Amino acid sequence: MDYRTKHQDYHGKCYDSEGMPCDPLRDLRAWQERLERMAAQHASAWAPPIDVYETGDRYVITAEVPGITRDQVELALHDNRLTIRGSRSGGVPESATRHYHQVERGHGSFTRTFQFADPVSQEGITADLRDGVLTVTLPKSAAPPHTILIL
Repeated sequence: MDYRTKHQDYHGKCYDSEGMPCDPLRDLRAWQERLERMAAQHASAWAPPIDVYETGDRYVITAEVPGITRDQVELALHDNRLTIRGSRSGGVPESATRHYHQVERGHGSFTRTFQFADPVSQEGITADLRDGVLTVTLPKSAAPPHTILIL
C-alpha cells in the first residue's frame, strides 16, 4: 500500500505527493495484496467454520470438520467455557510427481473456546460426529448460579 500523502489541485482533482492521480481501486488492490500476503504466511493455520445457537434450555455448537475422526477431537468444559481442540493431517505432501498450485483446505491443529452466559449442566453434554459435522449440545443448568455474600 502506498502511504504517500494526497492533496487536491485547484480543480478539485486528487493527486498523491509524487503527482500521480489518486486511484481508489489501485489502493484497494494494494490492500488486497497485503492481506493475501499476510494470509499466505498463516496458510497452515485453520479453524473449522462453526455455528453457535441457543434455545431456552440448551446451547448447540456445530462445526464443519470433514476428514477428522473422533480420536482427533478433544472437548473440555471448565468454568462455563467449552474448548474444542482438534487436528487434521495435511494430506499427501508435495513430491517429485505432485506439485500443488493451490491449497485451500485447512490442515494442522486448531483450538476454539466458547464462553456461555448461563450455567451449563456438565452431566447432560452430548457430542456427535457425523458426516463431517461435529454437534455439541450443552444443556443449561436448572440450578441458579452460585452467589457469594460479602460480609
